[in-house]
Amino acid sequence: MDYKKLADLLYPNAKDIEYYEKKYPERNLKEGAEVCRFAPSPTGRVHMGNLFASFVPEVFAHQSGGVFILRIEDTDQVRILENGVQLIYDDLKTYDYQIDESPLDGGEYGPYVQTERKEIYEAYAKYLVSIGRAYPCFCSAEDLDAMRKRQEERKEQIGYYGKYAKCRNLSLDDVKKHLDNGDKFVLRLKSMGDPDKKFVFKDLIKGAIELPQNNLDQVLIKSDGIPPYAFAHVVDDHLMHTTTVTRDDSYISSVPYHMELWDAFGFKKPKFAHLLPINIKDGDIIRKISKRKDPWAAISYHHENGIPVEAVKLYFATLLNSNFEGWLLQNPDKSYRDFKFTFDKMSKSGSLFDMEKLTNISKNYLSKLKASEVFELLSTWAEEFDKDFYDLINNYKDYTIRVLNIEREQKKPRKDFAFYSEIKNHIWYMFDELFTDVEYDFGVNTIDNVKEIVNLYVKNYYNADDDKDTWFNKIKALSDELGYASDMKAYRENPEGYKGSVADVSNIIRVALTTKSMTPDLYEIMNILGKDRVLDRLNRVNNL
Repeated sequence: MDYKKLADLLYPNAKDIEYYEKKYPERNLKEGAEVCRFAPSPTGRVHMGNLFASFVPEVFAHQSGGVFILRIEDTDQVRILENGVQLIYDDLKTYDYQIDESPLDGGEYGPYVQTERKEIYEAYAKYLVSIGRAYPCFCSAEDLDAMRKRQEERKEQIGYYGKYAKCRNLSLDDVKKHLDNGDKFVLRLKSMGDPDKKFVFKDLIKGAIELPQNNLDQVLIKSDGIPPYAFAHVVDDHLMHTTTVTRDDSYISSVPYHMELWDAFGFKKPKFAHLLPINIKDGDIIRKISKRKDPWAAISYHHENGIPVEAVKLYFATLLNSNFEGWLLQNPDKSYRDFKFTFDKMSKSGSLFDMEKLTNISKNYLSKLKASEVFELLSTWAEEFDKDFYDLINNYKDYTIRVLNIEREQKKPRKDFAFYSEIKNHIWYMFDELFTDVEYDFGVNTIDNVKEIVNLYVKNYYNADDDKDTWFNKIKALSDELGYASDMKAYRENPEGYKGSVADVSNIIRVALTTKSMTPDLYEIMNILGKDRVLDRLNRVNNL
C-alpha cells in the first residue's frame, strides 16, 4: 500500500502538518510554568462539579506563572445549547477565574472551539494515514450491528479489531471504488496494541496505573469530518502545548487508547491528573452530585442564596489539598493563591460535598471582611435578588455600614451569617421602614414586668451620651432597684432570692428595641439607633 497516495486520495486539500507546527510554536514561558485547560461541552450552565474541575487547572496554571485555557469541545452537536459558550464563560468569570485564552478572549493558539478546527484535524488525520497508522472504514451501521451480535454470541471482545476489522487491509483500488460510489467513511486508528500485554502509566493523583493495551481500531474522524474527543484532544493539547491534562477519572479506561494516539503521532505527552468527582451521601449510598437531584449543585442556587464566591473557592481549596485547611488556620489573612497546591495531596478516593463545612468557611470568610466590603457584596447581591432591600441599604449606606460593623473589627468578630441572603434577617430591625407591625416575645415576663422595667429605665437611667461602662452600670443599678440580681455570681448562688438577673433586664430592653432576644452588642445597637429612635421604641412598648 502506498500510504502517501491513500492520504492524498482521502484528504486532497489538507495542509501538511508542518504548517501548523510552525503556526503554533512552543510557548515562551518560564521553566516550570504549567499550561492547563478546562474543556467543557457547551451543553448547559456550569454546576458545582465542573466548577471544581475548572478550579483545579486554573489554580495549577497560575500558581506556576503559566496559562489557563478555556477550550470548548462541541463535537457532539446534538446536545449543544444556544449561547452555551457565553454561559460557561460568564459562570467562570463570576467566580473570578483568570482565563488567559478562550473563544471570547482570543489567543495565539486558537481557534478554541473544536468545530472551528476542522481543517487542523484533517491535516493531522492525513498525516496518520500517510504513515500507515490510520485507514478509511466504509462499514455500514448494519455491518457494525451484525459484527457486534456475532461477538456477543461468541462472548468475544466487543469492537472493531483483528479479524473483524474488514476495512483495515483494503487496497488503494478498493478505496477508490468506494469513493467513486460516493460511499461515506470514517477514519480509524490502525492499532498496534495487544490486550494480553499491560500498559502502565503514571497518574499525578493516583500514581502508577496498569491497564491492558488498546487493540481496537477506534474512530478518529466521523463521516461528517468531525473527530470524537480522543483524536481532537490529542491534536489540541499538542498544538496548544498543554503540559498537564486534568480531567474526570472516567477517562482512565481510555488512557491506553489515548496514549497510543500520542505515540502514533510521535508527540511529547503531557502529564495527566484524573480527578475524582465530588460525591454526596444519599441515604446509604454515595453517588456523584446531580443537577437533577441536588438543587445546590447548580451555581444559580449559590447565587440566589448569596454564598460568597471566595468562600466557594476556599471550600474547593480544602477539597483540592488535604493540608490546605491547616495552612489557612495558620495564615488567616492570606489568599488561597498564596498556598502551594500539589497533586500528591489530592484525594485518591473522592470527596463528599459538605454544605455545613461550606457554611462554616463562609462565616469565617465574611467575619474577616471590613464592613464596607460586606456592604458592597451585599449590595451587589441584593440588586439582583432583593431590590427593595437594595434600595433601602443604599439610601442609608453609611448607616448600614455602621450596622454591619457591630462586633466586626475585633480580635474575635461575630459570625452571625454565612450568606448574603441571611443578612437582612439579622439587621432588619435597625431600619424603621422594616420595623412596623412588629410582635414582641418577652418570654416568661408579664407585660406589667416589662413595662415596669422599660418605664423606669427611660425615666431614671437612659442617657444617650453614656459610655459603655456607665451604661452597663446603670443597667445594674436598675436591676438592683427592681429586685433583679446585678451580680451574676450572686444570682447563680441564690436564684430564688431575686426576680431574675441583670441579663433578664438587659434582654427585656433588647427585645423592646429589636424584638429579638439574640443580637450583637446592645450598647452599639442603641448608639447607632440614636436617642430619638431608642426612646420611640421603648415608649412604644410602654403603650402596649
